[in-house]
Amino acid sequence: MKNEWILDVLADLRQFAQVNNLSVLAEHLDDTCLIAASELTSIAKGLAPHEGRPTGVTGLQPREAGNRH
Repeated sequence: MKNEWILDVLADLRQFAQVNNLSVLAEHLDDTCLIAASELTSIAKGLAPHEGRPTGVTGLQPREAGNRH
C-alpha cells in the first residue's frame, strides 16, 4: 500500500501520548490505527472504505468521543 506511512505517523503519535501520560488520547489513537489500517486495506482491495470496517467499529460523533471514558 502506498499510504502505509500514515500508520507509522499514527503509531508515533500514540507512543508520544503513552510516554506523556495521555492515556485517553493513546487509546483513541490505537482505535484510529485500526480504522486506518482497515480503510487502507479496503481501498487496496477496491472496496469502499466503509465496506472493510472491522466488526463493531461504527465511528463516534465528536460529542460522543469526549464521553467515552
